[in-house]
Amino acid sequence: MIDPTAPTAPDVEEVRRDAHAALDAVTVATRDLDDAGLAGPSALPGWSRSHVLAHVTAIGEAMARQAELAAHGELVEVYDGGAVGREAGIQAGARRSVAEHVGALDSLGERLDAAWPGQGSSGWDAPVTYRDGTVVDALIAWWREVRIHAVDLDAGLGLDTWPRALGLHLLDFLGVRLADDVVVELPAEPTGLRVGPTGLRLAAEPGVSPHSESPVGSDPGFDARAGVVVRGRLTDVAAWLAGRTPDAEPDAFRAGEPVPLPEIGPWPSPYSPSR
Repeated sequence: MIDPTAPTAPDVEEVRRDAHAALDAVTVATRDLDDAGLAGPSALPGWSRSHVLAHVTAIGEAMARQAELAAHGELVEVYDGGAVGREAGIQAGARRSVAEHVGALDSLGERLDAAWPGQGSSGWDAPVTYRDGTVVDALIAWWREVRIHAVDLDAGLGLDTWPRALGLHLLDFLGVRLADDVVVELPAEPTGLRVGPTGLRLAAEPGVSPHSESPVGSDPGFDARAGVVVRGRLTDVAAWLAGRTPDAEPDAFRAGEPVPLPEIGPWPSPYSPSR
């Protein structure tokens, strides 16, 4: 059940633990690959599994660096050399062997464990350049990336590995990809969710259909009945918003009639927040 009083921001310690578990799962999956499997296609067009692993390592190192320098009051760009440096790093990393990838992932895990502040530390509030945020934002970005790319690796880790907190976070973070807010209806949930450029919120009061006349949120003029309703399981809707293939494609309706799923725009930029 969705708690209408809960904040949309996930718990920091829960995120840290799950990101650690996700990296462990990726490392185990990588150890099980042979050379042909490593060179084989991932779920991302044009990328081998080796490219995905190189990106996982690169984004992890980038977020660790954000945290490490923030602890000393320093700011640094997300990727050394910007977008060009990011691409060069992925291409270089994609030439690693299985053993080299495992070594890089093991080293990354140790670096991240050392980089994150302690529980309850004020260091979580230190500013970083990633989306003009804080160290908390860097941690959440790493969690999001490692969980998504674990599935992209196409090496036995599926959408069922995404925790509920990640699904809700993705609806919130990726809503900016939609041109207009939609109502998301999840199985067994009494209340729809309003998802879109304005963020994630309840579309109606608990126990009231999103098609009622009692929508809530900062915009009292929002009418859930006038827009698109997307129905599906949380992980499937999150996967659709992330541009990945859901296990079961969500359904979309307008005024009760089936319509195509809304178009989604670009991924949010790592360099500045969209909202």
